[in-house]
Amino acid sequence: MSKQTFIYQPKISEVLKNIKKVMIGKDEEALLSIVALLAKGHVLLEDVPGVGKTMLVRTLAKSLDCEFKRIQFTPDLLPSDVTGVSIYNPNTLTFEFRPGPILGNIVLADEINRTSPKTQSALLEGMEETSITVEGEALPLKSPFFVMATQNPIEYEGTYPLPEAQLDRFLLKLRMGYPTPQEEMQMLTRTSGSHPIEEVGAVLSRDELVDLQKQASEVYVDQTVNQYIVSLVTGSRNHPGVYLGASPRGAIALMKAAKSYAFIRDRDYVLPDDVKYLAPYVLSHRLILTSEARFEGTTPESVIFELLADTSIPVQRNVRE
Repeated sequence: MSKQTFIYQPKISEVLKNIKKVMIGKDEEALLSIVALLAKGHVLLEDVPGVGKTMLVRTLAKSLDCEFKRIQFTPDLLPSDVTGVSIYNPNTLTFEFRPGPILGNIVLADEINRTSPKTQSALLEGMEETSITVEGEALPLKSPFFVMATQNPIEYEGTYPLPEAQLDRFLLKLRMGYPTPQEEMQMLTRTSGSHPIEEVGAVLSRDELVDLQKQASEVYVDQTVNQYIVSLVTGSRNHPGVYLGASPRGAIALMKAAKSYAFIRDRDYVLPDDVKYLAPYVLSHRLILTSEARFEGTTPESVIFELLADTSIPVQRNVRE
């Protein structure tokens, strides 16, 4: 897939330049992470260890003047370690709530599939409901609230695959991939002294981020573009190699992502090309293939690309009617 190189929204350009100081050859992944951030969605980064998943999240967090929290998921992590716990204070003779790391603005959920499903659900509840349940009471989360979760491929030992209903709560699923030899040479040179992340500072305040999220949500989507989204999602449900297609949540996610992407490209309207570009990242992890399709080597990504090729693109209209 071709790299997206022209970013016009000034504030977003500053964030991307900041990330580029640390991450080499990951411009597209950085861009897509910001798409999810502006759409008030969440990102799942899946790849083998050591390719920069955690570094990307840390660099994005340092570029934003927001409260950053990190959760290192382990097999013995408890749900209360994520949400927080009430501890008895003998001086006041009362229980005091100590908030967990989920009560931050930017949350890094590192190796989310190395903990039990019960603990995973504590995080995923907050992602969907923007609130958590603590001792039977709903506790609202801060705004903005953005989760970037990393996971190793499920073939690795000691992993708990995320159930389909939980995968559906991530707006985008990305893979980092190995760098090219030239990029890896640049990494060695750049990290020979102090690590470049130490020089990264915030370029976007919390209030500015909230305002950008609001502007992105107001981007116009023509009915023909909505019909294109519905056609892709419906096609995923009717594909012979798909056991379970994209949900209505997937259609909404694709629309929100397209609005954010259009805003980043300094437009106040969505083009069908925006939807076409984002569809593999938004829809692939929401499909469950039949056993026959998996045996034949079919992948969710190949299904999405087939649907994109078979679904007619509506005529682009830049002017609202």
